[in-house]
Amino acid sequence: MAAPNINKNIVNDAIIKNISDSIHGMSYGSVTITVHNSKIVQIEVSQKSRFDDVWTVEGGGGI
Repeated sequence: MAAPNINKNIVNDAIIKNISDSIHGMSYGSVTITVHNSKIVQIEVSQKSRFDDVWTVEGGGGI
């Protein structure tokens, strides 16, 4: 008799797609995955906008 498979797949395709879409939809930012009782329960996306090359002191930008 074979032993039962104790390594359950805890991440389904919908969660993988959501994480993938979150990453591919941003240039800068972070994706935070919250786990509770060994299950992914929340995905937070924090996106940042960078303006490093727009504002220069020589060009009159900044304060």
